[in-house]
Amino acid sequence: MASCEECIKGSIHAGLPKGKEELVYGLNTYIIGNQTNPRAIIVVDSDVFGLNLPNNKLIADSYAASGEYLVYMPDFFKGDPLALKIADLLIPVDEKKLGTFAKYTGLLASAPSFAAWSMRHKAGPTDEIATTFLRELRKATPEGRKIGIVGMCWGGRYAIRSGLESKMIEIEGRGRVPLVDAVVALHPSNLVFPDDFDKLVVPVSFGWGVKDQLVSYETKGKVEDVLKKETAAGRKVPEMQHVSYEPGRHGFSVRGNPDDPAERKILEDTVTQVLDWFKKWL
Repeated sequence: MASCEECIKGSIHAGLPKGKEELVYGLNTYIIGNQTNPRAIIVVDSDVFGLNLPNNKLIADSYAASGEYLVYMPDFFKGDPLALKIADLLIPVDEKKLGTFAKYTGLLASAPSFAAWSMRHKAGPTDEIATTFLRELRKATPEGRKIGIVGMCWGGRYAIRSGLESKMIEIEGRGRVPLVDAVVALHPSNLVFPDDFDKLVVPVSFGWGVKDQLVSYETKGKVEDVLKKETAAGRKVPEMQHVSYEPGRHGFSVRGNPDDPAERKILEDTVTQVLDWFKKWL
């Protein structure tokens, strides 16, 4: 129990995840919330640490706490998330406890493992895995029940892509419909411009860290520029929201330090951002 409590120090809540894992559309999936008559469905596209990081499950729990939503967090890594020991090097909960030398030497030692993992989870195949899950979910979801997706860091890119016109599917009696109805992307990494924003058809709320070491705050401006160009070209762009967090170091929505008042507030505020956006659109 002590080691498990140690794992979740970077979460919003104390305690253990309350959901369960089941096979959903071919993927092991963490499930929490209203399975009888949910207002809507929320899909969580996690960071690279996936279901192994208790923080991710606890955040899913917080989305489901109202009883209104059914929350799915699929294992898009198919049992192969990035090792948790690398989490404390890449995004330590408390940077003050990890010296610069220790972090530097640790990252050097972990580099080969990270490179090998990245090769196993290239963008193309990963995008197809996520798209297939959402396609099956959309087809099985009754008309009138909406789907939202929230992605953190690595998952942020694929959450955004799920809202592209090119991802829309044909459903008998309903015509072409988007995979999801609304998106939230928190510190989305590895974005490709303009491909990941080409003809978005659903509203997106972004969360950016002013002092994010991995996703430069300048990325916010790049996203805005792409969408401004589409608008200038005569295309109707869905509503976009940009929320900035200070200091907002990378991983702020998942690995923030709850013992630091500023970081704890961000942990709480990002959950509010997600729920407010979905309350508006789902």
